[in-house]
Amino acid sequence: MHEKIITFASPVFFILIALEFLVARKRQRHLYRMNDSLNSLSLGVMSQIIGAFSKLFSIGMYALVLKYLSLFSLPSDSVWVWIAALLLYDFLYYWLHRMGHQTNLLWAAHVVHHQSEQYNLSTALRQTSTGPLFGWIFYLPMALIGFPLDVFIAVALIDLLYQFWVHTEQIGKLGWFDRVFVSPSNHRVHHAVNDMYLDKNFGGILIVWDRLFGTFIEERDHVDIVYGTRKPLRSWNPLWANLEVYEQVWRDAWNTRRWRDKLQIWLRPPGWRPADLMAQSAPLTFDIHRPAYDPSMSKATTWYCIAQFILLLEAATHFLLVYKNINALNATIYVSWLVMGLWCIGGLMERGRIYLLPETVRILCILIMNLFTASWFYSFALSTPAQALLTATCLISLGGLWLIFSRQKTHGHLPH
Repeated sequence: MHEKIITFASPVFFILIALEFLVARKRQRHLYRMNDSLNSLSLGVMSQIIGAFSKLFSIGMYALVLKYLSLFSLPSDSVWVWIAALLLYDFLYYWLHRMGHQTNLLWAAHVVHHQSEQYNLSTALRQTSTGPLFGWIFYLPMALIGFPLDVFIAVALIDLLYQFWVHTEQIGKLGWFDRVFVSPSNHRVHHAVNDMYLDKNFGGILIVWDRLFGTFIEERDHVDIVYGTRKPLRSWNPLWANLEVYEQVWRDAWNTRRWRDKLQIWLRPPGWRPADLMAQSAPLTFDIHRPAYDPSMSKATTWYCIAQFILLLEAATHFLLVYKNINALNATIYVSWLVMGLWCIGGLMERGRIYLLPETVRILCILIMNLFTASWFYSFALSTPAQALLTATCLISLGGLWLIFSRQKTHGHLPH
């Protein structure tokens, strides 16, 4: 249900993104960079297709607690139950979000949403693929109280969808609304890396939680907001975006000598390191005036990446609509192919020649599947015209790859 609603809402998201782009352009504000926005959208697609599997675990845990440990059995047809559920969910979201900025274990998942150095509606779709691993723990009080599973899923979706519109610079302050609800103004503050704005405004729908617990700050008119993270990602690789902090913390946990530090580093704030490792390395520096990560791309590469993303988006939409009707092996292969495509797009935007081979293999896999099975990941049979169209698309894609890399005279970098 959750995935289907997000899937059907996607056209609305893209229409609003296009509208914001046009408004910003008319106001001569350049809020969008193709590479940054495409990376954010790729991470959003990845979170949905991987979430089709991982959210089964988190929802399953909620269902188990609800069935065996709930104190009450609340009716799902009561308006008051729905209102109470939404308020409680938003309250618990505040604490999950706050802890997501104050502990390495949760920051490793949440950091994905903050890595973009732009702030626009595409940033709203930039979501983690690992969040469901631990986030479900914060919502177990709802199961213990006895809120029905369908109510929990629905209010979670409402809370998530609400947060889309606040990721914009095109809407200014809204007076009394800013003092009660999360708004574009006070959520811009949350995404800032300016010293005065760090770790503020964690609310999902209501900003009153921040006011109650001392984490609210108002956007200052005279302060230019800088977005991103204190340690910039500097990559368009969506896999690395999801794994970067896990890798850093795991490496420190492995290298530090004390067992106490090996464990507590996961619960410490981002940036904390054991004393023995701090003594061996220079302290990290932060320059708020750093240039944005923006490697140049040829027009051919740009259009190739856009075209491939559109094709992958269509395939991901299809997957989310049918994955429950295909067996686990084919679903896993389907997701792996989609993730591989998003990974290759990120690499091509970094001008990494090494991505030529996996991208070629990815396209050839589809061509071979088309020619020898006449099906699309065994989810449905392809008609003869569909086979012809798919074959032509694969051949054009291979031709585009050859054109891009035949014109590159120097090797691109491969940071990760």
